[in-house]
Amino acid sequence: MEKPHGSFGVSFSYRLLLILSIMIVLAQSQDADVMNILRDAINGSTSLPQWSDSDFCKWSHVRCNSAKRVVSIQIGNLNLKGSLPKELSKLTELRRFECQSNGLTGAFPSLPTSLQNLIIYHNGFTSIPQDFFKGMSNLQKVRIDFNPFPRWNVTETLRDCVAIQTFSADKASFFGEIPDFFGAFPGLTTLSLRFNQFVGGLPSGLSGSSIEYLWVNGQEIKLNGTLAVLQNMTSLKLIWVNGNAFSGPIPDLSNHDQLFDVNLRDNQLTGVVPLSLMALPSLQVVNLTNNLLQGPTPKFKTGVSVDMIEGTNQFCRNETGQPCSSMVNALLSVAEPLGYPLKFAQSWKGNDPCGGSTWLGIVCAGGNILAVNFQNMGLSGTISPSLASLTSVRRLLLDNNNLTGTIPSELTSMPLLQELDVSNNRLYGKVPAFRKDVALKLGGNPDIGKDKPSAPLSAPDSDSGGNGKKNNSAVIVVVVVVIVVLLGVAIWGFIWFNRKCKHSGKSQGPTPILVEAGNMAIPLQVLRGVTNNFCEENILGRGGFSTVYRGESHDGTKIAVKRMESGMRGEKGLREFEAEIAVLTKARHKHLVALQGYCLDANERLLVYEYMPQGTLSRHLFSWKDEEGLKPLEWTRRLTIALDVARGVEYLHGLAQRNFIHRDLKPSNILLGDDMRAKVSDFGLVRLVPEDKTSIETRVAGTFGYLAPEYAATGRVTTKVDVYSFGVILMEMVTGRRALDNSQPEENIHLVTWFRRMLINNKDDAFQEAMIDPTIEVSDQETRSSLSIVAELAGHCCASEPYQRPDMGHAVNVLAPLVENWKPAEENSNDTISGIHLEMSLTLPRE
Repeated sequence: MEKPHGSFGVSFSYRLLLILSIMIVLAQSQDADVMNILRDAINGSTSLPQWSDSDFCKWSHVRCNSAKRVVSIQIGNLNLKGSLPKELSKLTELRRFECQSNGLTGAFPSLPTSLQNLIIYHNGFTSIPQDFFKGMSNLQKVRIDFNPFPRWNVTETLRDCVAIQTFSADKASFFGEIPDFFGAFPGLTTLSLRFNQFVGGLPSGLSGSSIEYLWVNGQEIKLNGTLAVLQNMTSLKLIWVNGNAFSGPIPDLSNHDQLFDVNLRDNQLTGVVPLSLMALPSLQVVNLTNNLLQGPTPKFKTGVSVDMIEGTNQFCRNETGQPCSSMVNALLSVAEPLGYPLKFAQSWKGNDPCGGSTWLGIVCAGGNILAVNFQNMGLSGTISPSLASLTSVRRLLLDNNNLTGTIPSELTSMPLLQELDVSNNRLYGKVPAFRKDVALKLGGNPDIGKDKPSAPLSAPDSDSGGNGKKNNSAVIVVVVVVIVVLLGVAIWGFIWFNRKCKHSGKSQGPTPILVEAGNMAIPLQVLRGVTNNFCEENILGRGGFSTVYRGESHDGTKIAVKRMESGMRGEKGLREFEAEIAVLTKARHKHLVALQGYCLDANERLLVYEYMPQGTLSRHLFSWKDEEGLKPLEWTRRLTIALDVARGVEYLHGLAQRNFIHRDLKPSNILLGDDMRAKVSDFGLVRLVPEDKTSIETRVAGTFGYLAPEYAATGRVTTKVDVYSFGVILMEMVTGRRALDNSQPEENIHLVTWFRRMLINNKDDAFQEAMIDPTIEVSDQETRSSLSIVAELAGHCCASEPYQRPDMGHAVNVLAPLVENWKPAEENSNDTISGIHLEMSLTLPRE
């Protein structure tokens, strides 16, 4: 009897399904073997996650998909030791691998091409496979910073990472030139290549790229060339190219409406600061110190933090916004089409080319410019018509350079011109009609008199027929491969569809990001409820990148909710968000603001703190005139607050389980309770000091006026950075003046400079009354003596060299005896030891 038609198809589908099921089981078994190998490889670590369950999908920091395949391993910040096994490459469904900030060593293994996130910074990995990135078309985020790799080039296989969004490789031992292909990735927004050994310039391939955050600062050998490519990188929000050897002018940035942070310091930039930089609508921070910038000292909009130390550039005048003399303007216009040559910027100083100092190429007599001599200087560019405004010039010598373009007709109007030498350049075009008594030297310009310069011959096409055949063959191969892949996808789709139909329940949304902080996660809807949906009336204050709201839970407990602004919800914002959680779950002290919870929901990032009803110290120091019901702080109250802050920072620096550096101490980050006792807050910039080190390198962050000079210059931080900031706060408490006060005369704007000068000039007096905040009542000798001691301590804390500053323990020892009847807040001996809170419960309801 004949079998029914189609039975073969049913049998084939059954067999295929059976085979694939067996493959899935084998893959699960393989994942189990690999995870056991990984566990054994790091088994000596004291902070090893509890990986004892027979089901590896139940292990902490490990996530599996519905097919029981490993898709995520997140074992960062666990103090792990050992090395990673090469078998990790067999986890063929792995999408996320994170092991940052551990003590892992040895060679980093290859990983499967399914990988999307690779986070391995701050370890001791000694190598990474040269072909590691080959075929990684799914990879979106890479952070391999601060590993002792051997010197290596950026591998060409990185081109395969077409989905890359973040590539961060600070101090990763890269050398050679920065490759062009970084500009070809359509989704790349963050590129950080700091503290490597790159040479050459910024590649032209970055032009038009999607990069928003660019860090290439601090190269050991120093990048050079110009910054011209930045003009066409209009997606930029942050530019850090400091600490290199870039030259030439700052490019036109008029199309960079999102750019808020520009760090160009410590280069060899020349020319006039463009109006487009000063007019940037989003600009918040600009750093131009230690260059050779020329023209008038730029004046930026109110609210922009400007680092532009006087005397570290070649501005014609020290006064901000004041114009240069007409002769200086004319010479700068001459230098502009030549690219503002470095040799000119090094020599052209002051506001008078004929005022005594020698300006390269400029010959003066009687206060007038008689000759411009740019012979044999290797100049390129064009001749500026602005030379015509130098009406006293008799000799104009531009020979033996690489000048292009035409001779400007404006030069014929120079009334005293006797000689024009432009020989041996690459000029073209008709020669203007000069007076007959002007000696013209034009030889060595092959195209002079021609309308256009001679065009170089283009190379002929080669073997187009052969290439066509090769291309046709390649197309055929590609088509065949695509067909095979599509058939495979169709089969897998059919199988997975049938598997899905067997599972009831709702479809799964995106997997939420998990921050390891105990049970402190709070649902977003709860925080919306307690803050009345983040209404304006509940705003307690605004920071640079966040807004703080007042909230009240169902049982009447008041809280403060810090909500990150949209501009801080990217990679940088996540780093600072995670930093605050990491610090405040490890460091608990009565003078550190207590974290009560957090929320990480899609793009929302919120932190929940204990409520500090009296607000910030800055409010009571500087804004009391504008706030109803506030009075200036008494001196004894200021002393108590200073001691509270010192104790909190002393704890961070050495009394906690780990050593932390705050990096952003300032009055607006010191909060006061109803009893006016102080707590240090805002830990988004905190850095953890490795146990075997006393300093770390990091991106310079913080607030101008409170930054220690060595930190601002090198990016290297020690605990003495916080000591400097604390010294500035003490100065503010003593004087009632802000760290930076633009209402003061130029020489007194910077509080530290003025304060130290006053101390030195009045060292024979117990204390100079002119320095004391006039709201402080100095009614007795004890108060005067106390002020003098604190002023001296502030001066020591703000010493120029970090080794000259005391530690925070010394500051505590100096301040403690000055606080009359100082007593610690009442505490339950069962809950706290030396101010360290061992248990803090969250009073918010959970849903």
